[in-house]
Amino acid sequence: MSPTQNLLSRTDLQRAFAALRSDLIQDDGPRISTMRNYRFAIVPYQPDDEFRLRREVSKLSTDLKANGWVVLSISLQSLLLDRIRGMGDDIVQRLIARERSLAARSPERGLGYLADKLAPHIEGPNGIAADAARIIDAHVKAHPDSVDRTLALVGRAGALYPFFRSSALLKHLDGRTHNVPVVLLYPGERRPEGGLSFMGELNPDRDYRPRIYP
Repeated sequence: MSPTQNLLSRTDLQRAFAALRSDLIQDDGPRISTMRNYRFAIVPYQPDDEFRLRREVSKLSTDLKANGWVVLSISLQSLLLDRIRGMGDDIVQRLIARERSLAARSPERGLGYLADKLAPHIEGPNGIAADAARIIDAHVKAHPDSVDRTLALVGRAGALYPFFRSSALLKHLDGRTHNVPVVLLYPGERRPEGGLSFMGELNPDRDYRPRIYP
């Protein structure tokens, strides 16, 4: 099989990670963005491709580490759960009881109630974005010479649905990453009219400055 045939036979996800790897491992530093001081990128994938995505992430991480890189894996699911636990068990139990009561009458009301209660804890510059920024900041302070060979992979974003838009996360991370390359693994889809639809359910969001792979 020729190199051209092999490239054409790859899935979009494989092409995305191949392009990402190529842009990261450059002699003059990562090139995942046309802006030197804005190192953010997005890899969208179908939500039901979660396990295929993890295989690609594992291969990329192994390859980067073999080339002297550090890969920070940031789980938005873990950050969300930490935020919820931080509210205190009594409050969490009351939220659960109220959500169940409302959902018994209307699932939409139950979900809406949770969204209203959780949003102040996870949105904005002091929400989950701040937690992700602290992870990157701690690494940079411990390893100041490795910025150009560190990648922050932000995944498990599906756990935030429908409480939080991923575009807002990147917006609030901007200026807080010490220029470490950050790649958001985005469960959703591109829409023909442009933009990305989170989980393929929300209206397309066109507020994206980062490069979208492939």
